[in-house]
Amino acid sequence: MPASDASSTESIAFGPHLRGLRRGAGMTLKQVAGRAGLAVSTISKIENDRMSPTYDVLLKLARGLDVDLMTLMGEPARQASEAPAGRIDVTRAAERRAYPTGTYVYEPFAMRLTDKLMDPTLARITARALDAFPDLVRHPGEEFVYVISGAVELNLEFYAPIRLEAGDSVYFDGRMGHAYVSVSDEDALILNICAGVDGDDLGDLTNGMLREPSAQGGGGRG
Repeated sequence: MPASDASSTESIAFGPHLRGLRRGAGMTLKQVAGRAGLAVSTISKIENDRMSPTYDVLLKLARGLDVDLMTLMGEPARQASEAPAGRIDVTRAAERRAYPTGTYVYEPFAMRLTDKLMDPTLARITARALDAFPDLVRHPGEEFVYVISGAVELNLEFYAPIRLEAGDSVYFDGRMGHAYVSVSDEDALILNICAGVDGDDLGDLTNGMLREPSAQGGGGRG
């Protein structure tokens, strides 16, 4: 990421924030772990900043705490009634917040909106080897990535690794295991957009972040 971009973001201490959400909900580690399908030790390590959550783990934590991803990542929640047709959210460069996960640094856009049909995120790829990931990342929906700078290697569950240079893009099924590794001298910078799938169980698949899926086509949260 260029120095100007890096200096414009505020890094979030995710562990203490997660602990605060859990305690505010009156839930124990064991309760959240059971609802999220994660080990108690995993959540404890994340809360104490000894482990960085991957994207799929963030989705599971949101489900365990019964919050949307926006709330989980530190923005104040808004009620759906506050989101009329024609809504808009502008993300200024100086307002972006950085969420380091050990392998990526996420900088989400439009964090003041709830019930979004897609999740656009700027991501700096800090991982340099596949063994930096405890497992490949998987999540509901589909994913689109455009490489802004540097070069990444996309490792996929069913395909040989794909090298993507600046200006290249890829679109794939997010349920397929995947992980990005920077293969340039500098950290690679990508635009990542996740969207969900249609179906009656879309709300369940997306931890309730899409509660009223369209009956005809359309995307959703990944």
